[in-house]
Amino acid sequence: MFMVQVTVLQLDNYGPWTVTPNPRRETDLQALQARLYADLCQQFGLLGGYVFYGRFDNLIAFTDGISKREHGRIQQSIDNLYPVSVSMSIGRGNTPKQAVEIASANLQEQGSSQDADRSEVLVEDEIDELHTTAVGVAHFDVVDVTDKITDEENAYEACLSMESVYSDLMRRMYADYDALSFFVGGDNIISVTPKLSDSALDEVIVKTKQNTNVQLQVGYGLGDTPSEAGMQAKHNLELCREKGTVIERDRAVVERSSAD
Repeated sequence: MFMVQVTVLQLDNYGPWTVTPNPRRETDLQALQARLYADLCQQFGLLGGYVFYGRFDNLIAFTDGISKREHGRIQQSIDNLYPVSVSMSIGRGNTPKQAVEIASANLQEQGSSQDADRSEVLVEDEIDELHTTAVGVAHFDVVDVTDKITDEENAYEACLSMESVYSDLMRRMYADYDALSFFVGGDNIISVTPKLSDSALDEVIVKTKQNTNVQLQVGYGLGDTPSEAGMQAKHNLELCREKGTVIERDRAVVERSSAD
């Protein structure tokens, strides 16, 4: 059975803190969020996890194989380094969507994100002995993005073009496949998924092009941890670029000219 572990991370009482005793400079807040995100990426990454920034004060991590105790150590490290604390909720489900729903609901039961009395909550889904048998990661990018977008549009219009692509893709992957997708910079979108067929991936690419007029390609990987699956996906995406294919994965290739 496919099982996935998701951790929802939420800064405690962050909104009120940003205006206490007086409103803080936005540039300082942005710098704090960036440093915190980088630190969490590194700490979870060393344990085989994957962290995505979400809304920066709310983050989503894929943490298969990372124990509650290890979460607590990261939590303590953040508390020692930053003026804000982080609450965490670990959820497990048959799909990424189900896991994030469970983790979110469990954290919400502990109090509001702006509750001054909630600090460093760490809760775990009570289902025991459920471990991921295989995590799927799809790593999408835009075919020939430099010539078609980066070198043709002004910097802001390029951002708008990419936003339309990843918004369309994120919603479709979530609605159709219970996958959670995240824009990770440049022209890259990473989706954590149940095991998907080539036909499912191909359908997503076709529909995205119909809606946005942008051609995607994707490397797909499976692994025991998100980082393992992500590295396979990354290598397979490089094969797409080298061979001019649309989908690359272990033992399966779908070929189509990017002009189709």
